Amino acid sequence: MIRFPEAAIRGRLPFAFLLLASTSLSGQAARAQSASDTIRLDEVVVSATGTPTPAREIASSVTVVTAEQIQREQRRTLPQALAAVPGLNIVQIGGPGGQTSVFMRGTNSNHVKVLVDGIEVNDPSTPNRSFDFGSMRTGDIERIEVLRGPQSGLYGANALGGVISITTKRGEGPPKLTASVEGGSYGTFNQAFGLSGGDDRFNYAFNIAHFKADSTPVTPPNLVPPGRRINPNSYDNWSYSARLGFKLTDTVSLNWVGRYSDGYLLSTGDSGFPSVPNAFRSSQSYKQAFTRGELVWDPFDGRFVNRFGISYTNQDRSNRQPNAIGILGMPTENLGERTKYDWRGDLKLLEGQMLVMGLQYENERLESRSLTASNGNTGAFVELQSNWTDRFFTVANIRYDDDESFGGHTTYRLAPTFIVPGIETKLKASYGTGFKAPTLSERFSDSRPAFNFYGNPNLKPEESRGWDAGFEQPLLNNRLQFGATYFHNDIDNLILVNARRTSYTNIGRAQTKGVESFAALEVTPEFKVRADYTFTLAKDETANQELLRRPRHKASVTASWTPIEKLSLSATLIYLGARVDGNRDFSIPRMRAPGAAIVNIAAEYKATDKLTVFGRVDNLFDKRYENPVGFLVPGLSAFGGLRVTL
Repeated sequence: MIRFPEAAIRGRLPFAFLLLASTSLSGQAARAQSASDTIRLDEVVVSATGTPTPAREIASSVTVVTAEQIQREQRRTLPQALAAVPGLNIVQIGGPGGQTSVFMRGTNSNHVKVLVDGIEVNDPSTPNRSFDFGSMRTGDIERIEVLRGPQSGLYGANALGGVISITTKRGEGPPKLTASVEGGSYGTFNQAFGLSGGDDRFNYAFNIAHFKADSTPVTPPNLVPPGRRINPNSYDNWSYSARLGFKLTDTVSLNWVGRYSDGYLLSTGDSGFPSVPNAFRSSQSYKQAFTRGELVWDPFDGRFVNRFGISYTNQDRSNRQPNAIGILGMPTENLGERTKYDWRGDLKLLEGQMLVMGLQYENERLESRSLTASNGNTGAFVELQSNWTDRFFTVANIRYDDDESFGGHTTYRLAPTFIVPGIETKLKASYGTGFKAPTLSERFSDSRPAFNFYGNPNLKPEESRGWDAGFEQPLLNNRLQFGATYFHNDIDNLILVNARRTSYTNIGRAQTKGVESFAALEVTPEFKVRADYTFTLAKDETANQELLRRPRHKASVTASWTPIEKLSLSATLIYLGARVDGNRDFSIPRMRAPGAAIVNIAAEYKATDKLTVFGRVDNLFDKRYENPVGFLVPGLSAFGGLRVTL
């Protein structure tokens, strides 16, 4: 397990550490720390405050998924890595590469702001500006933080439901070369290659990954007309990433990250109304480029750290539909771009008092065959993070955003934490506000006149208020931990498709509420079990009906066992309860979708210091169900491969 020195965390490392927080310190410094003076990486949280902070001091609900967990459970895609996280509902249309949405605490999928190495990757080219989680691989991910609850006070617009912050691996130590190959069900054949290393002055990490699954069954046979061929999905993706760090002087550093992904998906579309699956497949190709450069200036030995950054994202999607004899037509293209400039300053006022300040400007642009539009936003924020005693901690932030189209909005968040003496119970609470402006596509895009669907330029921004309160209790010298958190969100002017499915509209009010609970037990140092349960009730208060694709019940159980030093085993059960959904073409706009339970198992054996053999079985009991309705979840499947480290 990667570790941070406790003294450094207590002193509040500067926010320049954000891009580095998921990795260890330099090898020499890390080895110099004794075992009694370290804090495990999964006990440190960055996203809740912007500074690396011990989890016991954080009031917000945060789940950390580490590279170790991803590797142990062999989760190859981002949706797989997030599947067991409490408070999330993952909806993927048709297996690997299919469009994937994440609903957090019952809010809309576009209420989740997604950051990769500090780069906002929500896609301006999609109708609701949400990030398509299905396009991201996990091979170069060091950690994922899932921060739940309204976070606009620190992160600005689009964070009504929460934030998912992804940090990639940073090079350290002598040069290291890794390579892996994996094959299995549905024509899966994956390869990955990585080169990394670094010292106190320079670090580097380069990764290439290829993911291929060319025969995933997606279309339910009962929807296909008799005699018509049922086509599987075929997906092919190449991903490239790089991360560099330069320490130019004792006070000035440069960081750069970049990633590029090129994917191609063949899938079965529909035609007619009520529609039926086509005899031939449609194609979707997408190219995603994300990059960020950052200069870090630390003139006062960590007391006032300044970071100046520029980020750019380019997401280009192209769709082609087949004609009656299977020839693909002309492409329909959508391009989304975002450019962002930011400054951030971390000022250590006194011991235990950190002031975080920031200025940002961003501009996003949408270009399609029928529309070119752009919009800008300027934001400023300030946050005070306070350690009043060793048992009482607070975080307070406030932010002002000036949207070029919708004017000014002020948001804030308060989050106190108290550790009860003697019994060590952690009591936590938070209250925050958020807002989200309508997307360019929601306002202006008439890209589907053939289907009588148009943009609505009269939409209003969505606004939210949310709070939560809960406790966490450690027992048996932290070998047993359990807790629960109640959450409540009120959203005004929620944007949804209207009842006639011809445009978007603001509904008067929506409310989401529920409970997240967990229990974690370390039976022995080699055998650990964790269980999570989430109850969510998400309603359109105006129509008095539940929002679509928000199951009331979700539960997961994860167990890991290392019977011998070289062998690790894991098993995960994920239960998703019944929910309201529409059928595949929404000719039935509301229907009950049944729940299901899925079991995945994985094993990894380190044959030598350089060679590891691994394998996994997904959907062990071959549970056949649809999520969303009209699209099959992959059935029983097996995979295996080799990994070499030099």
